Amino acid sequence: MEQKAEEKCEPNVFTKLWKVKMTDWQRGLVCAILGMPFGVLYDWATQTTFVFSWRDLLKGAVAGGLAYIGKNFITGTNGKILSNK
Repeated sequence: MEQKAEEKCEPNVFTKLWKVKMTDWQRGLVCAILGMPFGVLYDWATQTTFVFSWRDLLKGAVAGGLAYIGKNFITGTNGKILSNK
């Protein structure tokens, strides 16, 4: 009996297939912000002359955020891609 009560309290972190909730957009923003430094570190490690560009930084952030939103758009409530079962 106690296990069923605990299961009901746990929120479902996955949205339905082909839908995106507001929390998904918020998490996408967090992914974008946290992903920005990785783009800078990659450029620093791979280029002989490092030039900091806000434009490249924002491109990486937008790409990271949209990738997260896209992943949530095509995954169902069970976390499987293109499946809602």
